[in-house]
Amino acid sequence: MTTAPVPTRPTRNRGNRRGEILAAAARLFAARGFHGVSIEDIGAAVGVSGPALYRHFSGKDALLSEMLLDVSSRLRESAAAVVTSYPDPQETLDALLNVQITFALEQPALITVHDRELGNVPEPERRQIRRLQRLYVEEWVTVLAELHPRCPAARLRAATHAVFGLLNSTPHSAGELGAGDMRPLLHAMARAAIAAAVSAR
Repeated sequence: MTTAPVPTRPTRNRGNRRGEILAAAARLFAARGFHGVSIEDIGAAVGVSGPALYRHFSGKDALLSEMLLDVSSRLRESAAAVVTSYPDPQETLDALLNVQITFALEQPALITVHDRELGNVPEPERRQIRRLQRLYVEEWVTVLAELHPRCPAARLRAATHAVFGLLNSTPHSAGELGAGDMRPLLHAMARAAIAAAVSAR
């Protein structure tokens, strides 16, 4: 499989306190839900008092917003880098799959948080997240359109969303198999899903 830039860290501030807080909050939100976690819980997870977190975030809403904005931005940036780095569309698609599969295998907590908690993000930030996600999808659609020029864009877009759903099942599917086995399995299934989507009528 082609290698590519991948967003593997919880935040851009990996290694500092802010990044530790976001990573801990993602794990807690995934396990207990946004409303089941307090500022004090997050502080305890990183070894500081709850009030000390307010030096980094104005509250849980701001923390959740930054968490989901950050990952959405990094996925989109990684996809844009892939599209400009690989001249062959087949290699580009493999690299895009690598980006999404690596994210799915390494950040299942963020997948769970996004699926369950996006509605708790304030509306302005939620619109930004949705916009970044649309841009990410369009990077995929552009590549798929090169490979399948006769397939309608709406169908390619629907296929892309379906592939994301398949790959982002890792919070539920990645249990018995290790990442070394899951990666080729997910890649093969995603490729098969795309082929089925563009050939079915």
